[in-house]
Amino acid sequence: MKRRPSIWAFLVFLLMTCVSARGSETRVTIIYDDKASETREANQNEGQLWITTADLKRATQFELKPQGVCRNELCFPLPKSEETQFVQKNGEKTLFNLVAFAHLVHQPIAHDEALSTWYFGLRSDQIESLSSLKAPDFRLPDMNGKTHSLTDFRGKKVLLVTWASW
Repeated sequence: MKRRPSIWAFLVFLLMTCVSARGSETRVTIIYDDKASETREANQNEGQLWITTADLKRATQFELKPQGVCRNELCFPLPKSEETQFVQKNGEKTLFNLVAFAHLVHQPIAHDEALSTWYFGLRSDQIESLSSLKAPDFRLPDMNGKTHSLTDFRGKKVLLVTWASW
């Protein structure tokens, strides 16, 4: 007697196929302007991060336009001679290299390969330069609880030691 596979066997096979297909997708977390977003259509290779232009807009609020990569009135032109470092076509989708863009705008990057997480710091246009090297006044207690201010030590050499647990 020949047994036909049951509907349950078919459903298990279908479920396993879906799970293995989902496992092959590359999930990436992008932290940009201190906001985290996730994309499934990312390509990470050789330290580069290629994402779709839709994910570019969603994760960074930047759009790819003829004049460059723009957010509202802010636009960064892409060098025509190096366009393939920034933009590639993949079938009907346009992919954008977010790491190459970060290098262009002098933006620091931190990448955790194990967690597929990319953090993009402040761009050079977002960093305010120091108006002076004079430290602002502040008040802190010493080990005995007596409060001191920085102005109490003007004209003297001060060594300030800080520590953080994070």
